[in-house]
Amino acid sequence: MSDGRDFAATVRRGRKVAQPLLVAHVRAGTDSQTRVGLVVSKAVGSAVVRNRVKRRLRHLMRARLADLPPGTDVVVRALPQAADATSQHLGEQLDVAIARSLAGAPR
Repeated sequence: MSDGRDFAATVRRGRKVAQPLLVAHVRAGTDSQTRVGLVVSKAVGSAVVRNRVKRRLRHLMRARLADLPPGTDVVVRALPQAADATSQHLGEQLDVAIARSLAGAPR
């Protein structure tokens, strides 16, 4: 069992793609299990706003898990502008970030 620091260190060796609402760190094919981490700091807003952004990102990532190669590690960091974004806009930027990072990730 690994903790958050191990996961973050593993993903940092992957590919980072920034979008206006979020930053995605993706490392393909590191293990047999796909893992996802979400980072929503206090800069995004109050606890209510941060939790809403986390719920949206969790829902969006759950819908995209089947499209990821097995063993992919993903960390999504929400930027402050994500607080005012719609779920559709977050999803579009998440798709772009993941596609770009997987396109350049070593397999």
